[in-house]
Amino acid sequence: MSRIYKILSRSEWTAAQAAGVFNGSAVDLADGYIHFSTAAQAAETARRHFAGQADLVVLAIEAEDLGEALVWEASRGGDLFPHLYGPLPLASVLAVTEAPLAENGVPNLGELA
Repeated sequence: MSRIYKILSRSEWTAAQAAGVFNGSAVDLADGYIHFSTAAQAAETARRHFAGQADLVVLAIEAEDLGEALVWEASRGGDLFPHLYGPLPLASVLAVTEAPLAENGVPNLGELA
């Protein structure tokens, strides 16, 4: 089993909880899939795409639970990144953790850093 992670704002997560499903953040909707990272990729994703953004959370999901809608595609540096082509069912979320900003302005991902 392999866990994947989604970094998003608390307000996006709150909206997903109210809707009963997460359809993606603005960049996900623009790209046509929900971006995820592996544990090894998450810190760099946080640094590149979420620096300076406060009030973030990280969702942990078991990749295999997403079935064929999850596709591993080459992205940054040729690494394979998990992309979900469809909504994320909230039942697939195993854990939600805080990602407060560190002194350098990058979200602190705890164990993932």
